[in-house]
Amino acid sequence: QVQLVESGGGLVQPGGSLTLSCAVSGLTFSIHTLGWHRQVPGKQRELLAAITGVGTPNYADSVKGRFTISRDNAKNMAYLQMNSLKPEDTAVYYCAARRTGINVYPYWGQGTQVTVSS
Repeated sequence: QVQLVESGGGLVQPGGSLTLSCAVSGLTFSIHTLGWHRQVPGKQRELLAAITGVGTPNYADSVKGRFTISRDNAKNMAYLQMNSLKPEDTAVYYCAARRTGINVYPYWGQGTQVTVSS
């Protein structure tokens, strides 16, 4: 059974930093691309960053230069380092996995809330 479990969300002040973690089990981690998404109520889920099994990252323009995605294949973990956080970054953040080369994410975590507020 595939499981993705996010952690690290919380309340942070504008300009602050937060690191999200995603623990993955039940799949061959190294052949899957991991993606971090977020969703605000009433809006579509947004793909923020993705990283292939060999560590090649890609970022949405909205977070490029502020967020860094990484992974540890030995620990089956993915991370999202978020810096210079803004109130508009407030959302539920999700980790997802897909086979590299297939453009659909079938595996999702339950999400973790990030709130940026003073």
